[in-house]
This record gives sequence, C-alpha cells and structure tokens, in this order.
Amino acid sequence: MSFTYAYARPALAVDCAVFGLDDDLKILLIQRDLEPFQGKWALPGGFVRMDETTEQAARRELSEETGVTKLYLEQLCTFSGINRDPRERVVSVAYYALVKLSDHRVKAATDAREAAWFSLSDLPPLAFDHDHIVETAIERLREKVRYQPIGFELLPPKFTLSMLQNLYEVVLEKELDKRNFRKKVLAMGFLEELDEVEQDVAHRAARLYRFDKKRYQELTKEGFHFEL
Repeated sequence: MSFTYAYARPALAVDCAVFGLDDDLKILLIQRDLEPFQGKWALPGGFVRMDETTEQAARRELSEETGVTKLYLEQLCTFSGINRDPRERVVSVAYYALVKLSDHRVKAATDAREAAWFSLSDLPPLAFDHDHIVETAIERLREKVRYQPIGFELLPPKFTLSMLQNLYEVVLEKELDKRNFRKKVLAMGFLEELDEVEQDVAHRAARLYRFDKKRYQELTKEGFHFEL
C-alpha cells in the first residue's frame, strides 16, 4: 500500500565513529568512492533501509564498508543540519563504537574505496559534517569512560595495569599518578589478577589482569558506582 504525504520527508542515515587504541587513540575512516565528496575521507555510514532499525543499519554499514562486526556500539546523537548533505535533506543518527584493534583487520567494500585507522591528532579533512560528529563522539567517550567501565572494550582480554593506565591517560589527555591510579582500580574489586605475565617483552614482564564483568555487575547491584 502506498501513501501520499502532505509534506516532504527527510532521508534517514547513520554514521559511526569507531575508536581503537594502541599507543594513541585512533578512529576508523573510509575513503568515499562515490559522489558527493568522492575521494574524501568520512565516517562509515549510509542510509537506513525500510526493514531495519538505526542500530541494525549502523552494524550493517560497518560490516559492509569496513569488515568490522564485533564491537561495543552506542547511540550518540542526532545530527539534523539543514545543508549537511548536498544531495537532499538528510538526518543522521550517529553512533560511537569501541573495538580492540587486534580483533579487526579492516577491509573496504561496497561504496568505500579504502578503510583505515587514523590518529585523532592527524585526521584528514572529513566529508559532510563528520568533523562535528567526531568531536561530539570524543567528548562523549571522555565523559563516559570516567563513570562506566567501557574503556575495557579498547583493551585485549588480558592486560597490564600500565596498559590500563595508558588507556585513561590517552582518552582523558591527562597524566595520572601511577601509585594512586593502581591503588584505586585494584580497590574497586572487579579486576582479576591472573597467574600470568607478559610474554616476549624487552622489559621486566608485568602481571596480567582481566576485567571481571560478572563481578562488576554484582557490585553494581550492591550500590557500587564506578568513577575514575
């Protein structure tokens, strides 16, 4: 059954700011193979189909354009600038995602010419209003990483306390006192100390830990509030 509407309707799209971590914080970009902005770098994304939710569309576009599938994904904000897309009136629901870099080998597909990780300190000019989306996503990440343990989504399953501290220093862009940081995170009670140490490192091998998600959920039910 078809309908006739009295008013024109905007198209609905999704855009995804995907973050990864090694020595610094990185974001996943695709190089557009089609107009508008052909050849320009942009966030992965595309139009929402009639038979899917915006989250389903975001996950599909990430899989199709970059090959990235398993990730932490959360809705960020709606961007509805009048002239944000030169083709037509387009409203975009943006998401931000966190991935472990070691788990993903990105590969461009569909309408993406290339997919690659970029340091946040060295981003190329972005298509559409994606620079604004990236700025908003970074602000949200910095805010949320202090009050929820989403930062562990950026780390390998087994990590050292130095790796954990580096995560927070990179994301928050501030130096943390090593002794105080370790004392605070260990006192929270959701880090499991493993009977393992780093392998194949030039320096003295450090103890490995694991985030105990089940224990964190139990603590939360008991009234525990995460804060760093």
